[in-house]
Amino acid sequence: MTHSDEITIRDDSIRLGQLLKLANLAEDGLQAKEFIENGLVKVDGEIETRRGRQLHPGSVVSLNGQSVTIARD
Repeated sequence: MTHSDEITIRDDSIRLGQLLKLANLAEDGLQAKEFIENGLVKVDGEIETRRGRQLHPGSVVSLNGQSVTIARD
């Protein structure tokens, strides 16, 4: 079963590494980097290996059975 939350951002986009920390899916930037480099993070159902990937409202990020949908403030 997946757990899904919504994360609200103030800007038009957020980088993947930042989102993982904001959503508490990663404790810090190093952990976020490891998750991404090991192919554990999906964006809109596709594995994403770029920590700097720009995410926009409507994007869905998944890690370890948890999903986060980005919303605009």
